[in-house]
Amino acid sequence: MATRGHGRRRSSHDEVEHENEERWLLTYADMITLLMTLFMVLFAISSVNTSKFEALEASLSEALSGKIVTGGGSIQETGATEKTEQSAPEPPFPAIEPVVQSDSSTSKSASASASSSSSRAAAHENEDFRELKRKIDAYAKEHGLQDKLETHIVRRGLVIRLLTDRVLYASGSARLQPASTGLLSTIARLLVLEVRHPIVVEGHTDSHPIASARFPTNWELSTARATQVVRFFIDQRLAARRLQAAGVAAQRPIASNSNDAGRSRNRRVEIVLLRLNPSP
Repeated sequence: MATRGHGRRRSSHDEVEHENEERWLLTYADMITLLMTLFMVLFAISSVNTSKFEALEASLSEALSGKIVTGGGSIQETGATEKTEQSAPEPPFPAIEPVVQSDSSTSKSASASASSSSSRAAAHENEDFRELKRKIDAYAKEHGLQDKLETHIVRRGLVIRLLTDRVLYASGSARLQPASTGLLSTIARLLVLEVRHPIVVEGHTDSHPIASARFPTNWELSTARATQVVRFFIDQRLAARRLQAAGVAAQRPIASNSNDAGRSRNRRVEIVLLRLNPSP
């Protein structure tokens, strides 16, 4: 039995030694593989197209030396100031100043032309107002109404002033008197011929307060009187779109309210043709 046990131990030892003797084959196989790889690399390097390699080398050399990029040398030496100055226009902006001056002169010319045109229009408008004023004044003189019918050319336009006492209305009333028909009809015919200007009809009173069932204050009275004139003008075929009615009460006196004569002048209706152009 001892002999058998000894025999088994020796057999195991032989197998271990046999296995250790064969491990060098693995190292040898690895070395052969590395040599093959090396030979393949060397073969690949030896088969390179030398002409292409030389062209690549030359291109890289020129690129890195700065010869390909225009101005490369000057960039290294002076920061490209020399090349930039040569390529810039001389003078830098030769055409800008004439264009601006031309625009400025054109603008000034247009402004002067517009101002001249506006002045001519204002002068023409004034002449129209003077012609209409002459016709109304002639009617007032012919009918002895110079003290009841006045015309004035002012900054806002032509003002036709009608004093209402014994001409348009009875005291405290907004109903037109029959005697006013001829006067208002004549004014309406003249205004129909003059088709351009807007017309504002203003009612004015004196400062004496009124308190009636129909007119609690002078505001209602003055507005009603202006409205009656506007309605009369519309009946005379004056375009309604040109007309406005305004009640001013006693806010714009033209005479003193301390006496009868002044209060009589303050009780009036004003027909105003508004300017379309600035007053010269």
